[in-house]
Amino acid sequence: MAFPPAPWQMRGQLWLSVFRVRRPVDERHPAGVYGVALVDYQPDSPLTYHELLVARAVGKGRSRRVSITDIWVDSAESRDGGRALWAIPKELGAFDHGERRWGPLARADWSVVVDRAPIVRGRFVDASRTAPRLPFRGGTWQPPVDGHTAPVAAALRGSSRAWPCWASWEFDAEGPLGWLADRRPLLSARMADFSMSFG
Repeated sequence: MAFPPAPWQMRGQLWLSVFRVRRPVDERHPAGVYGVALVDYQPDSPLTYHELLVARAVGKGRSRRVSITDIWVDSAESRDGGRALWAIPKELGAFDHGERRWGPLARADWSVVVDRAPIVRGRFVDASRTAPRLPFRGGTWQPPVDGHTAPVAAALRGSSRAWPCWASWEFDAEGPLGWLADRRPLLSARMADFSMSFG
């Protein structure tokens, strides 16, 4: 097996913004509320890599989960494991990421390139490391991909130092996330130093 068995015990940093899409884009992207996240999976995780994902809420009540519609990583092992274990449609991309700190404030800059074309750039400022550590839980629901013949659900739970942040996104209008170009986020947050079990 070229990837770790489930569940994956992950640690790292996450930046998230929520966008409202008022009209359907296509069959995979109906109207609704979408989250866009950039993630840095760091040492003590079974795999260390970067990730860009887009997800929307599905289901109701206790069965409410998120479905990942678009996702890129810079690890072939993560791509293969995500597809085989949880039907997450991971593709490969190239990431440039840096973070600087001034006292309690942190500034992060991200850019993502797919097939040699830039698709997104994100900038964030936050003070999340001063926030208390709080638990979170959730799950994913994915339609079949590759060899899967039925939808696949996965659970996640963990804790992080989460706090609102300032965020600026630039989506290439001609890229795969061009349908998010020129949209302003409803809200943005940083999940600092998260520890999470997925799967």
